[in-house]
Amino acid sequence: MPPHPPPGNHLIVCGDTPLAYRISRELTRRYNETVVIVVPDRTKNHGPRMSTLPGVTVLERPELTSSALREAGVATARAAALVGWDDLANFHAALRAQELNADLRLVVGADNRRLGDHITGLLSDCTVLSSSQLAGPALVEAALGDHAPRHVRLAGQTLHVAKRADVAPDHVLCGLDVPDDLDTAAQLIAPGDLNGDADLVLAVADGTPRDPARERHPVRAVRGAGRWLVRQFAWARRHPRRAAVSVVGRLTRNRFGLIFAVLLMVAIAGFILLAATGPSGSHRAYSAGNVFYLGIMDLTGSALTSPGDHGAEKVAQILLTADGMALLPVVTAIIVGARLTGRVRSEPKPGDGHVIVVGGGEVGIRVLGGLYDLGFHAALIDQDENARAVEFARGHRLPVIVGDACDEKTLRQAGIKTALALVCVTSSDIVNLEATLQARAMRDKDLRIVLRLFDDDLAGRVHRKVPNVVSRSVSYLAAPAFAAALLEHRVLRTIAVGRHVLLIGDLRVEPGAPIVGRPLADLERDRLARVLALQGRGTLKFDWSPRRSRRLEPGDRVMVLATRAGLSAFLAGNRPPVASPLLTHPSCFPARLS
Repeated sequence: MPPHPPPGNHLIVCGDTPLAYRISRELTRRYNETVVIVVPDRTKNHGPRMSTLPGVTVLERPELTSSALREAGVATARAAALVGWDDLANFHAALRAQELNADLRLVVGADNRRLGDHITGLLSDCTVLSSSQLAGPALVEAALGDHAPRHVRLAGQTLHVAKRADVAPDHVLCGLDVPDDLDTAAQLIAPGDLNGDADLVLAVADGTPRDPARERHPVRAVRGAGRWLVRQFAWARRHPRRAAVSVVGRLTRNRFGLIFAVLLMVAIAGFILLAATGPSGSHRAYSAGNVFYLGIMDLTGSALTSPGDHGAEKVAQILLTADGMALLPVVTAIIVGARLTGRVRSEPKPGDGHVIVVGGGEVGIRVLGGLYDLGFHAALIDQDENARAVEFARGHRLPVIVGDACDEKTLRQAGIKTALALVCVTSSDIVNLEATLQARAMRDKDLRIVLRLFDDDLAGRVHRKVPNVVSRSVSYLAAPAFAAALLEHRVLRTIAVGRHVLLIGDLRVEPGAPIVGRPLADLERDRLARVLALQGRGTLKFDWSPRRSRRLEPGDRVMVLATRAGLSAFLAGNRPPVASPLLTHPSCFPARLS
């Protein structure tokens, strides 16, 4: 225990994780804050490194009990970050901390999004952040390079800044009128009020294809069976020859499809023979109904044989009976396979210009989801058939290769020769590094590689030694957002647009607040703020197109995009002429905020 705990206005960081170290480093070096760190053992994990940080007091306690939090000065602290290894332990410590100081600002690290939503509802002035969710967009941008749009991911949606002409009107959340002059405030314009003044918009990414390989096959980017059939039929009518070639190609790549096509052709030939002939001793052909009846009976092996039948009828019967014996097991195999795997079509194959993601954990699924939402084709490699990202990839028709990413054969199956980038984000440094070096040996210099390494020194040396490799740490990418959330009320993300920086805040309407009962449109009239999404009291999902006449009620949760003054107005419940003191820390953001 420190002999003289900080008198107040300090910050508390609980945990010995890489993220805890990064947050403490960010707070002390960039913001010159006084920090008390609580770790279970200062000699393990990142405890030794945290002990060397200037301006910190390290308190060693095996558990985050109420007594340990009191010793850390929780009663007089300004904010606390709970970022240990266990999400449940972080939640438990957050409850204890708020019991000891009801005005304490809390920032809780939790990769479980559903648990995080519940935590936010139970605790006042609490921001729940996921390090993998924060790092996902930065890893996507590093992989795509110049092709990457500015984007963030919130509550299961990817939001991106785009030109107005490039976005469907129903996906626009608001227009962005951002002047070059820093003294002129940015304007956030409702979609219905857009005019020639706003060339940029903030929109929900919907998976619109961005790479040429997918644009040649628009069907792959369309969600929903009905829309898929409509677009497929329209495309086939416009290009019948290409449609026929495409069907033949798909049948060739799918063994069940090829076998089924051959058997179907044999069955058709048998029906034609029956239709061209007639009963023995008769010059009349079979009627359509009899052709269908006899053909089906022959296919199922139920037809009666007769030595008196003439040659063509016997050939038709033999063809249909033999064909039916082979066709029924094939149909059964297709139905059983669809029942077990949830799909009839074969595994999709990697195309050209795609991104290969190695690792199907929390970070991998965030990267994969971001790429998919932004319309970039991706392929996944993981050794675990049951990894979370595997289910996501197969549900969205993305190629999945189950195998060792360090093996040359696996990388070839993933299309390493035609890939735009490789993103290695497993939880093992050695796997990420080995996969990187193997890929570099197969593609010399022209493949962009994003490498996740926990060891900072190793990451720096690899970056300098191996060409076109970008090394990123999840904790390094997430720490600035955690630090900003400790210093600012409810700030989840920032979006840089031109020379201005816009804030995304997460607010829960408190009982008795001045904004209770006011419609959303009334709070957006000054164009300094825009409600992006609304989660009504008692619901678990956000509505990304709320009615502007909807009046706020206590317990509602609001996701708002705002300038600094606009967010201050939301926090204060009115529209002050200047920014609220709650958001005036001089070093909270790297650029001047409008």
